[in-house]
Amino acid sequence: MAFVQLAEGELHYKLDGPEGAPVLVLSNSLGTDLHMWDAQIAAFTEHFRVLRFDTRGHGQSLVTPGPYSIEQLGRDVLALLDALHIERAHFCGLSMGGLIGQWLGINAGQRLNKLIVCNTAAKIGDPSVWNPRIETVLRDGPAAMVALRDASIARWFTPDFAEANPAAAAKITDMLAATSPEGYAANCAAVRDADFRDQLSSIKVPLLVIAGTEDAVTPPSGGHFIQQHVRGAEYAEFYAAHLSNVQAGAAFSERVRAFLTNH
Repeated sequence: MAFVQLAEGELHYKLDGPEGAPVLVLSNSLGTDLHMWDAQIAAFTEHFRVLRFDTRGHGQSLVTPGPYSIEQLGRDVLALLDALHIERAHFCGLSMGGLIGQWLGINAGQRLNKLIVCNTAAKIGDPSVWNPRIETVLRDGPAAMVALRDASIARWFTPDFAEANPAAAAKITDMLAATSPEGYAANCAAVRDADFRDQLSSIKVPLLVIAGTEDAVTPPSGGHFIQQHVRGAEYAEFYAAHLSNVQAGAAFSERVRAFLTNH
């Protein structure tokens, strides 16, 4: 296991793929960890040095008092790149990871080669969605995380996928039950408060937006909005709910590879 020391604690990361290859950073969704990308690693490491990390408050990374902000999480990414002496990298983030990607594109584009944001929006939900969830998680702790896990299957996967691939779905949803309640609530606040709708036009790096046709959490309309407000942005949509990288699998990986390698 590998860790980078931040001012407040350790950030857990994993590097795969050939040294010297272009670096591709993968950023997890709210309530998962770096293993949500396991299905992509074999395909991506043929072309890239893949850097995954557990976002603050998730997995084996530091859990600090909340609330967090997307800027704070974005600066964690920059600190990780600095610690590993990576000047520029591709970045692919899903859901909350897509918000982090937008922040990086707006505020630290000089550190990015290309940017991919998946199953996300410039603004996700509103306080009426997030505040009750934060309150419940902080009050009920691990029991609330188990309840969220059980409810997440329907949000993260279409019913046909969950029924045909129960082990794959359970592997991902179990990550939610294992997430620190304090870390999860702090990250919910970061997602709640993020709003990049008026800043998207300042993203100048090449951008691919990926959406899931059946995604009720961040519908395709949110992806279209991002694409329409970033000059030259590309758009792709797969039959999937919220975790398109898991459900679309090989097709997702191939579209990302094609975008990053221009063929």
